[in-house]
Amino acid sequence: MTKTLAIELGPHGVTVNAINPGFFTTEMNAPLMADADFDAMVRDRTPLGRWGAPVELAGAAVFLASDAGSYINGASLTVDGGMTASL
Repeated sequence: MTKTLAIELGPHGVTVNAINPGFFTTEMNAPLMADADFDAMVRDRTPLGRWGAPVELAGAAVFLASDAGSYINGASLTVDGGMTASL
């Protein structure tokens, strides 16, 4: 969908990108974080060794929405502490 919308809306000056989040500390994830085995799996498989903080997604969003990201279109930015790279 990101790539299709990027192609369709690009000629109108609209950029479309995606942020692919990993595991973040949120109220919804509290039960997962409380599960010692699951928490250990996340920490062990994430090169940074921790869950992400929601504020760490904000930087990616601000970058893509800023002039610095004005020529980025149809991209997917993974923000997961390196977990994808380690799998």
